[in-house]
Parts: sequence; C-alpha cells; structure tokens
Amino acid sequence: MVFRASAGITSSWEHFDFSVADGVATVKFSRPDKLNALTFDVYADLRDLITELPHRGDARVLVITGEGRGFCSGGDVEEIIGELQKMEPAQLLEFTRMTGAVVKALRECPLPVIAAVNGIAAGAGSVIALASDFRLLASSASFAFLFTKVGLAGADMGSAYLLPRLVGLGRATELLLLGDKVDASTALGIGLATKVVEDSALADETSALATRLASGPALAYSTTKVLLTRELDMDLGSSIELEAITQALLMKSEDHAEFYAAWTAGRKPRWTGR
Repeated sequence: MVFRASAGITSSWEHFDFSVADGVATVKFSRPDKLNALTFDVYADLRDLITELPHRGDARVLVITGEGRGFCSGGDVEEIIGELQKMEPAQLLEFTRMTGAVVKALRECPLPVIAAVNGIAAGAGSVIALASDFRLLASSASFAFLFTKVGLAGADMGSAYLLPRLVGLGRATELLLLGDKVDASTALGIGLATKVVEDSALADETSALATRLASGPALAYSTTKVLLTRELDMDLGSSIELEAITQALLMKSEDHAEFYAAWTAGRKPRWTGR
C-alpha cells in the first residue's frame, strides 16, 4: 500500500526527461547545448520529483544523468545568476533554500540513487552527484566544486557537510576552497567516484547496477540507506539501538522469510521488496 491522500502523482515533467521502467526511475537533464545547466524550474521540478518518487509505488531506484557531453554544469549563468543580481535578500534565501531542498530530498529519499556522470559535473551539478548514493563516472567525466570561483562560499547545498564525510576533511577543504577540476581517475582515488568506466560502457554499467538494486531485496536496500543517513550524527549507543530495532523488524519481512525458504530449497531467492 502506498499512502497518498488528495494529491495525485505528477503525470509529466517539463524541465527534464523522466521515465520509469522495471522499477528503475531515470531523470535525464535535457539541455545539452548548455551542458545541462540548471534553471529555476529544473531545481523546483527535481525537488518535487524526488519528494514524490517514494509515493509512486513503481520505482525502486533512481538514476540521474545528463544528455550529451555533460552531466550538469551547475546553475545557468544567464537564467539564474543574472536574475539573482536583481533579487532582494528574502528572494535569495528562498532560492538557496530550494536548492538545498534538492540535496535534502536526495539524502532522505529511501530509494538508492545512482548518478551516472557522463561529463562535467560542476557547481550544483557536482553536489547533486555528491548527494547520490553511487557515482558511476565515464572516464571523460570530471567534478568541479567551483563556487568560490564565482565569488560564493564553497559550502553550498550541503557540500561542506557531505564531502568531508566522503573524502575526509583535508581533501574536502582543498576541493571546496580551490574549486579546481577533478578528473575521473583522481575522483576514484580519493573516494569521490564509486567506479570509473569507459565512456561507451557507462550506460551498460549504470543499467546493470540499477537492475541489481531494483530486482534485489529493495526493503533491505532502502532501510540500509536510511540508517546510513540518520546515523551520521548519532553516538554509537544510539546507532546500535536503532539498528537492533530495525533488524528485528526486518526479520519479519517477506524477503527475509523468502531467503530462508530459498536456502532450504536450494534455490535463489525471489525478492519482492517487502
């Protein structure tokens, strides 16, 4: 059962391509001529989609990628940065809270999220990839947390919280202060990339991982993600207690019972995600 009241499911999204097939939801940024630079509307749609996604009932994993040569080059200089110059502080705060809400939604979404980084991921694009659970990079892909290079704080959209936890404080300080380009091999070496593959293999690698997540014990996967997120700021005792309660509940799940039935019968489990 998916609990929804009066609000319906959005039937179409105007500002990026969206599809769901076999449990895999895919968002593809679709402004290739601008290296998929973000607009106000893209931010807003992405925030709303990620919040809505767990209530659809047909998706078990989310893939985010870009059309053409870029993953996402960050905020559009003309359509966002130019417009921000005209805004009052209250409007600016409304905008920055919206961009932060995208990252918050990504981390709190119970579905695993895969960023298939097919080219440059810069500025907000780099943080969207950072906030994902898996970052599969094409060999030509790169990151650039370039906020300081446009005169803004390197700490944006939660990057100063997430990045040190992924690559350590020293590396995060370097990346966020200097804003330099990080190529795919360097990203892999410092733990920013999950895997780097040839450009021609990115789609297949992404599909294989997404299919594995969508066809596996989805409840176990989503619960693991939720606990990883929630336990970042817990003490050890609280974490152990939360995990004990969670594990006791999952011991009554259909998938756990299916594992035992499959093991007893000498066959592979048929996961239902329940």
